[in-house]
Formats: sequence, structure tokens, C-alpha cells
Amino acid sequence: MIDVPQEGTVIWDEHDFDSHDYALLCAYTHPDCPGPELDLVTDWYVWVFYFDDHFLELFKRTHDMAGARAYLDRLPLFMPVEGAITEVPTNPVEAGLADLWVRTVPTMTADWRRRFVDSTKALLDESLWELANINEGRLSNPIEYIEMRRKVGGAPWSANLVEHAAGAEVPHVIAASRPMHVLRDTFSDAVHLRNDLFSYEREVHDEGELSNGVLVFEKFLDVGTQEAADAVNDLLTSRLHQFEHTTLTELQPLFDEHGVDPEGRLKVLAYVKGLQDWQSGGHEWHMRSSRYMNKNAQATQAPFPFGPSGLGTSAARLVPALLESLAVRARRHANVPFRPVGALRKPPIDLPFGTTLSPHLARARENVVDWAARMGIFEPVPGGPAHEGVWTEEKIRDYDLPLCAAGIHPDASAEQLDITSGWLAWGTYGDDLYPVVFGRTPDMTAAKVTTARLAECMPIDGTPTIVPVSALERSLVDLWQRTSAPMTPEARETFRRTIVVMTESWLWELENMHLNRIPDPVDYIEMRRRTFGSDLTMALSRIGHGQTVPAHIYQTRPVQALENSAADVAWMINDIYSYQKEIQFEGEVHNLIRVVEHFLDTDLERATAVVGRMLADRLAQFLHVIEVELPALFTDYDLDADAQAMLLHYAEELKHWIAGILIWHEDCRRYREEDLLRQFGPASPGAAAAAAVPATGSVSTSGPTVVASLRGPTGLGTSSARLTSPAAVAGR
Repeated sequence: MIDVPQEGTVIWDEHDFDSHDYALLCAYTHPDCPGPELDLVTDWYVWVFYFDDHFLELFKRTHDMAGARAYLDRLPLFMPVEGAITEVPTNPVEAGLADLWVRTVPTMTADWRRRFVDSTKALLDESLWELANINEGRLSNPIEYIEMRRKVGGAPWSANLVEHAAGAEVPHVIAASRPMHVLRDTFSDAVHLRNDLFSYEREVHDEGELSNGVLVFEKFLDVGTQEAADAVNDLLTSRLHQFEHTTLTELQPLFDEHGVDPEGRLKVLAYVKGLQDWQSGGHEWHMRSSRYMNKNAQATQAPFPFGPSGLGTSAARLVPALLESLAVRARRHANVPFRPVGALRKPPIDLPFGTTLSPHLARARENVVDWAARMGIFEPVPGGPAHEGVWTEEKIRDYDLPLCAAGIHPDASAEQLDITSGWLAWGTYGDDLYPVVFGRTPDMTAAKVTTARLAECMPIDGTPTIVPVSALERSLVDLWQRTSAPMTPEARETFRRTIVVMTESWLWELENMHLNRIPDPVDYIEMRRRTFGSDLTMALSRIGHGQTVPAHIYQTRPVQALENSAADVAWMINDIYSYQKEIQFEGEVHNLIRVVEHFLDTDLERATAVVGRMLADRLAQFLHVIEVELPALFTDYDLDADAQAMLLHYAEELKHWIAGILIWHEDCRRYREEDLLRQFGPASPGAAAAAAVPATGSVSTSGPTVVASLRGPTGLGTSSARLTSPAAVAGR
């Protein structure tokens, strides 16, 4: 690796290697390691930093995409989950990986090896994403950046190494749980955002790099470098606070729920300590390594001028750090519910595509009302209104879920439209029901039991083993049997998982509600896809795909980016339209505009504009995937014509999904102020708050009202006039 030219280029000389001081990095980040383990971990970091620079010089600077793909395709040959390495290394990266692999894996389980292979492959393979952006001169949006930075930045890989270094492999039974994912992801985000702050000058000005959080925030927020750096630092702090919150509030219930034994619990806590050590040690190293700082880096003043500073004094700065952040921590729990906000002045939501409506819509509207009555959805529930259910016939007609189904699935048969309408109604009813029944008490036991019973209503084989005792259970059993009957067991299991993910996310909302806690912005965005039921409705679209597209293709980065960007556009539409309903009438904290208000400490007008920009950027990414990344995927995986056609058809289905959701939000009677006043009643806190809002409407009144559109007229009853044909879209 040292002083050996690679295709004519010296990647490192001895001075480079010594001055970067990766041994100091590992001594800081793994302070409790015995000598041999520290040597192994240090060699891994030498290897990964060498790979980063090797890939930069040979492929990023030369824009050699074909060479990069061939180079990366060989590396998995040196990481077999089972068996010996049979390939012969041809460069220092391959040689280093082969050596490290055989020294690392013998003490770990097959489960850890699989996870480590996955995180290493992501670290290596997604370098192509950075290279593709450089070649296109394309800067990612903040959501895409955070998601992809985890993969290319390598911190999840570092988290796997922490398990090895600490002798603390996470028990398999909880390794895939939300709390463990959050610990890994918050650790990763903080590591990467810190690196972005330190490496901005080197990456942006010297290397021409586009993958830097400060640069992304500069362009997205349209602010100067220092203000963007401050925003990145605030996000870093928020992610660290989320790490703490998860450790203190979610681990103990997780242990109890899965029956983790004392040894397993100690290993998880050792793993958490290892992540904390890495976090603080990584900061110290960044302050001193010449990879990022100048020769006077070690003289940099500590952030607490009246306390000790210098090597080894981090612990002495802990109390001042906690005191300094106390106000920020308290503010996260200081939401004022039922604030008068008025009707929101919406940002532009301008879709370059549309949809048609199913001809079976009128029939589906009546059928869903009849179905809800048979299931008992209009019956009173504990904690709800005294003489009526959470939903009434008037409400379900106002909410008009079949309109959404008719736009999402315009080609559905009458029976298929009824099923889609039923699922949309069931998910929306459950989302309304949980806060009413479980939100007024901090006891989560009943909510968890209810959620666990919902999973039992959906057997993979046979009939449910429990007797439904509520409208929520009866309607779920009915929908499950009607939907899953023609599926294979594998398809049923996949579909069932999408519903379980959604219902479990309702528990996350309840916990925040009980704590009056405004979520961390990244955690909110990632959980919002679940609470919105994006996976469920997308799975309904996939039912007819059969085996045309290989299952692993749906796990590739372009398809995941296609789905996630579509999901984000859809739920952001919902958050914009539902802002007044949720903040003023329901006292909620789960709305992106509210999260942005809090995170940026800004007013409603700017927060709304930021969310509008975020939606527009995610929509642009959705279209970019279709136009640029899917064709590249077809080539990379040598997909046949049928598979290509099915994926393009899926992209069109997602367009229908987004357009149908926008039409529904414009035309249903669930979010307008006059409907909210009628549905919640004059005695509700939201109605009382409405009296405090000026007659002009929104509390924030500057600027013109911008109406969301599908390139055409708007308002109740104008959906059909806005339908955009494929030919019209192609001609734009």
C-alpha cells in the first residue's frame, strides 16, 4: 500500500501513512482493546482508508465507471460467508481484504459474518453512487444524502467491527429490531456528519467531491457555508440525542420482550459503550489527524475554555457538555398542543404526470360504507365518544378512501378496487383509533398487546388462531383472507410484513405522544414511511408482478431509491394537507412541518417552504431514477425484456399512486377547516383555537396562496379535468 504505484499513481507514501495516524484513531475509538485485537482493528481501518483513496485516484478522478464496476465486482470473492478464499489478489485492496478476512471471521457467528459482508459490500459498492453523481455533476438532496452516506461512509461497517473489538456480538434475536437499527444509524450519521464538517475543505475544494453534508445543506437551504455547517452540527447533535434516547428508553423493553438473557444484555450494553467510545474517540482523532486538520491542529482550543483541554481530557468536559445542551434537550419535549395555526398556505406541489380514475368508483364508495358497518367500525370504542365510534358513516363518506384507491389503481377490477379501498380505510381507521384509545394513558401494555394480536390475525397458512374481538381485528381478518388467498406463502409473508411494520410504527407515535416529544428529523422521516403505510400500498401494486422480476432486484439501490422517494413525496403531501388537523385539532407532534419548525427554530412560513423544497427534490429524484438509474440497472443486471417492462410498469404504477394521493387530498373532506370544525365539534380544543386565528386564515399570512396542482384546474369535483395522458406527459 505504501510507495507502490497503482496504474502509475502512488496512492500513499510513507509520510502520508504516518501523518494520517490510523493507529491513533483506533486507540481513541477502541480504548479497551487488548493489543492483538487493536492491531487487527487498526489494520481494518488502514485497509478501508486505503480503499477510499485508491478508488478516488483510479476511478473518481478519471470518471472510469466501467473500470470501477469490474474492480468492485471482484471484492466479494475475498469475503466468503462460508468456506475458504479461492481467488488470488491482484492489487493491495484485494490482498488486504483477503488477509483481514481470515484473521477476523473465525470467532464470529455466521449471522455476524453475513451482516459484516452486507455492510462491507455497501461501503464498497455504493462508491459507484458517488462516482455517478460526480460524472453527472449531480448534488443529492438531504434525505438521499443521509441514506447513502451511511453506506458509502462506512460507519455501519465500523459498528460491526465494534462488536468484534468489544467481544459483544449482538444477539441474533434482536439484531434486526428497530432499537438496534436506530443505535447503528444514529451512530453512523453522527460519525459521517462530523467527518463532513472536518473534511469539507479537502473534499469539496481539493477533490471536487459532491458527497458532503455541508455542501448539500448549502445548496438545499440556500445559505452560506458557515450557516450550513451550523445546521449540519445541529443535526449531528440531534442524532446523538436520539442515540441516548433509544438507549435509555427502548433497550430495556426490547430485552424483556425478546427474553434476552443476562449475558446477552451485557453484550448489548458493551456494544453501546463501544459505539460511544468510537464517537468521542473519532472526534479527538479528527482534531489531530493531518488527513483533515493543519499542522497546528493539536493546539486547537477546547470548546470549554475554563476546563482542562488536550489529549485524554474528554471525560472532564462531560458535565459542561451536558449543561450546555440542557436547553436543547428540554425544548424537544416542550411542544404546545392545539396551537391555533389556521389553514396552511401550501407550497406548490406540481406533478408532471397524472392518473385516471377507476370506473368502479361510485360502487366502491357505497361498498366500503357497507363493509365498515358490517365490521363494526362505527361502534363505540373505549376512550372514544360516548354514543358513536371513532368513525361514523358521515366521516367515512367525508374521508372518501375509494377516491384514493380509484386514482392509485385506475385499472383495478370492481373487486380489486373494493379490496384496495378496504385496506386504505382500515389503515386510516387504525391510525385514528390508536391515539384515541391508547394516547391518553402512558401505559403502553394494552397498545402492545393489541398490536401483537393484529399480527396473529394474519396467518401465513390456514385461518387465524384467535377470535376477533374488535372492529379493527374483524376488518383485518376479512381483508387478509380476501387478499392473501391467491398468494404464494412467500408472497403472503412479504405482504404480512408490510402490515406489521405499519402497525408497530403506531406504537412509536404513541411513545412520542406520551412524552410530548418532537421527533428527531431523520428518525421522523424514516418512520413516517411506515406510519403512512407506504410499504402496504406499494405491496398491493406488486401483487401482479409474479416472478417476472427476480426478488433480489427489488433490494437494489435504484429500486429502493425509487420506492423511498415516491413514498416521501406521498407522505409529505399528507403532512402539508394535514398540518392544521394534526397540530391544531389533534395536538400532534408528528408532522414534518412541525419537525422542521422545531429543528430549524424557524417560523411556519419558512418551515413550509423548506418542506415544499424537500418534496420537490424527492420528486426530482424519483424521476431521475426512472430516467437514468433504471436503464443502468437493466444493463448492470442483464435483465431480460420482460423484467425491464415490468419494472417500468411498476414505475408507472408509482406515478399513479402519487397522483391518486394528491387528488384525494385535494377533493376529500378530511383536512379542510370547515370540515374539521364540523367533525371535531364546537367543544374541541381545535375549534376553540380557531377563534384565535385571524379571519385571513393562516397565522402566517405573508405571500400568495399557492394551490397544489396536476397541471390543471383544482377544487372539489375537478379531478377528471386534471387527468394527464401519457402522451401529454411525454410531450412536455
